[in-house]
Amino acid sequence: MTAQAHKLWHFNGGVHPEQHKDVSTREPIEFMRLPRLVVLPLSQHIGEHCEPLVKAGDNVNKGQVIARAPGYVSAAVHASTSGRVVTVEERPVPHPSGMSAPCIVIEPDGREYWGESRLPPIEDYLNADPVTLRNRVREAGIVGLGGAAFPSAVKLNPRTEQPIDTVILNGAECEPYITCDDMLMRERAAQVLDGLRIIMHVVKAGEAVIGIEDNKPEAYQDFCAALGGSDVDGIRVVQVPTLYPTGGEKQLIKVLTGREVPSQGLPIDVGMVCHNVGTAYAIYRAVAEGEPLISRIVTVTGGGTQNPRNFEVLLGTPVGDLIDAAGGYTPEAHRLVMGGPMMGFALSDDEVPVIKGTNCLLAATREETPATPPALPCIRCGACMRACPANLLPQQLYWFARARDFDKVQDYNLFDCIECGCCSYVCPSHIPLVQYYRFAKTEIWELERERRKADQARIRHEFRQERLEREKREKAEKLARKKAALAKKPEKADAEDPKKAAIQAALERVKAKKATAGVEPKNTSDLTPEQAAQIEAAEARRAHAREKADSEGND
Repeated sequence: MTAQAHKLWHFNGGVHPEQHKDVSTREPIEFMRLPRLVVLPLSQHIGEHCEPLVKAGDNVNKGQVIARAPGYVSAAVHASTSGRVVTVEERPVPHPSGMSAPCIVIEPDGREYWGESRLPPIEDYLNADPVTLRNRVREAGIVGLGGAAFPSAVKLNPRTEQPIDTVILNGAECEPYITCDDMLMRERAAQVLDGLRIIMHVVKAGEAVIGIEDNKPEAYQDFCAALGGSDVDGIRVVQVPTLYPTGGEKQLIKVLTGREVPSQGLPIDVGMVCHNVGTAYAIYRAVAEGEPLISRIVTVTGGGTQNPRNFEVLLGTPVGDLIDAAGGYTPEAHRLVMGGPMMGFALSDDEVPVIKGTNCLLAATREETPATPPALPCIRCGACMRACPANLLPQQLYWFARARDFDKVQDYNLFDCIECGCCSYVCPSHIPLVQYYRFAKTEIWELERERRKADQARIRHEFRQERLEREKREKAEKLARKKAALAKKPEKADAEDPKKAAIQAALERVKAKKATAGVEPKNTSDLTPEQAAQIEAAEARRAHAREKADSEGND
């Protein structure tokens, strides 16, 4: 089967923005010189933030792990060069809000010294244990380099109940200015193909399809040459029509296979996994060469730079250094955008660093990024609906997001929106529709966080109440047991304690004596005069004896 015979499908919508790819593809990829400082944010990926392993003053080797990944969905950070850690502190990072985040700042020593930080290469990787390869990808801190920055090791670990039959390699690169994937495919197609074979081996997929937009004929030819044909060993190279946003994961799968990833689902739900060509290249280097993700290819382009081209850049390189390497700004430079004009965001300054997800720096002129006219009322023309590649109703989403009706906006599948910007691009009223969707998503996430916090607080309160009730109940039971024991104790104690028994007997005798006091003996009532005289005599002797004893005692 040839590439021309491969059947293609269509997704809904899409737009054709003006292409500017030739601006940055005139020269080969250039290795960027060592920067003056390297600033490595602890979070350069989707998932849990990394924890630093170094402190100010530490010396680090190139490739050394300097921040560990604490969770399953996370990716470690490695030193992109050797040098001394200057500080670990909050610095501005690439983000639409201009926010700051914890970063490790390294002053390069110029030696590029690896020490023992390079991972041992796995030479026979196509016969290696998939678990070993997956762990290598995780050790290397690799994330999706197409811009999403999702940890790749997670994607390489499908559940057994959801087998993968096909790997989709994304070489579409549909943004109108970005060419880093194009140049990578032209210059390093063989390594990218080896990375694809590793992915296929790990997920046990029998087939792979590489999708390349037809505005990159050189990349397509280079891939075919490296593969030995357009359809070899279950790997097929396919040209797809140039249409934005074909590079979207769900859209490319639909174009290449006709399969529809369900709403709020993942490619794995239809037996597929999708990786960017840059990710495949990074996986190859981690496995075959033992190199963690410490650099990437970045497009520097736009009318605002003197010499647009692609650079291989150490992660953490300040954006301003990269612009300088491209000859600096032109007088017409007006706006600096990270990413493409459709999905990128403006940077507040060029001191922020290049991170794993940085694929393009667009120094644009006013003509390239004209100011958006004031928004007008929606005229319900339906153009946004026809352009939406996710089969959504952008107009309804806009109304509900604007009204802050976050239940309704989710009913209309807000989270299927890939924020490609097609709706805003075609809107005749210049309504910033994507901004409304981002606002709604942010608010929903915040409400969800608040709900989780409230749930946690409720669970803690219920647990405390339960503990207090249990302690109260246990205390009452203990008191009852003690009272019962005391009630039984006297009888047993009296029977067992001779001293108390003696005291009790004495008390009984006294009680009896008192009871008999004042009672005359009945045997003296019938005495004879002689007997009575004898008794009186005896009583007189006793009285005399007592008096005598008393007088002796007094003396």
